[in-house]
Amino acid sequence: ERLVESGGGSVQSGGSLRLSCAASDFNLANYAVGWFRQAPGKEREKISCISTSEGDTYFSNSVKGRSTIVRDNAKNTVYLQMTSLKPEDTGLYYCALGRTYHSCSTLAQREYVSWGQGTLVNVSS
Repeated sequence: ERLVESGGGSVQSGGSLRLSCAASDFNLANYAVGWFRQAPGKEREKISCISTSEGDTYFSNSVKGRSTIVRDNAKNTVYLQMTSLKPEDTGLYYCALGRTYHSCSTLAQREYVSWGQGTLVNVSS
């Protein structure tokens, strides 16, 4: 399985971005999808995920209240919409698959597979 992230870019503080995680050779709806962020000089962290069960989502405290995650099954894509961006949101954003039908929030980062190559977000103050 291969995932491709897109939608990153450079924005000013307070701006918004919609990141996409697309699959082309398998049905993304059959998997949980996680979004992860690696800020410069920091470890990669899990910031959001969406389960196979509709409405079951997770957000880390760092993005909670400023982000939404949704599936578009017709486009075989998961979107992470981020608003009120801050300079500390700068980093490389990855998506990955969670092979579970349980809540995606229960999956540790190491249990995610098929990582994409990432999309870069740069938020300037």
